[in-house]
Amino acid sequence: MTEPPFEYIPEPPGSRAGLLFVCDHAANAMPEGYGTLGLRSELLATHIAYDIGAAAVTRDLAVRFASAAILGRWSRLLIDLNRGPDDPTLVMKLSDGSIIAGNRDAGPEEIACRLRAFHAPYHAAIAAEIGGLEARGLVPTVVSIHSFTPVWKGRKRKWDVAVLSDRDRRLADPLIARLAEAGLAVGDNEPYTGALEGDTLNRHGTCRGLPHVLIEIRQDRIGDTNHARRFAARLEPILRAALADMGPSERLSQTIHS
Repeated sequence: MTEPPFEYIPEPPGSRAGLLFVCDHAANAMPEGYGTLGLRSELLATHIAYDIGAAAVTRDLAVRFASAAILGRWSRLLIDLNRGPDDPTLVMKLSDGSIIAGNRDAGPEEIACRLRAFHAPYHAAIAAEIGGLEARGLVPTVVSIHSFTPVWKGRKRKWDVAVLSDRDRRLADPLIARLAEAGLAVGDNEPYTGALEGDTLNRHGTCRGLPHVLIEIRQDRIGDTNHARRFAARLEPILRAALADMGPSERLSQTIHS
């Protein structure tokens, strides 16, 4: 039986947490038939292939919050799960100076094939989990976990953690305040912006009126399993406090549009 293109951690029986953790760039593996996309194996161990440490943080937080989690199983270089189907960066041919030879000739037919096989099932799983929570009378809060490289184009990044958001700031604002209160250097939509139409949180959060946030952690803080677990332990009370500050999880009466 072919394994699905995502890892699913179910919510424990009886939990009413109402949270869903997602991790788009959890892994650096490739499915059968794609080899290494023409890259040297050592490059697959770098940030161009996946978000280092993000999967370990996601799994740990799912346990701590007694919540479900959905993690991408394959490398972002195969297809970026945090992009809309029409995004030109969905299948990258160049990443941080490295040519992705296995993507060089990926035309519309190949991209459509990867969308069907890997991208669509991942997002269907997220939608199904949200639907299941809603069927139980809960309004889910979606928390996406990412990580960023500590050095970009020769410049060190000053943030310990970043909070990315779009137009719905219900959870982002209290989370930023709580992270700063805990002594962490926080980027508000830095080093990346959360306002990307068609990305995971736009699709499953903004467009559904659900509270959501993306937490991006500097990779040298979570570069191995022990550091990732320690950071998750530090993050747990901060996120709990921010969720309490946000108040009851509610669907916006009108879905946010432009």
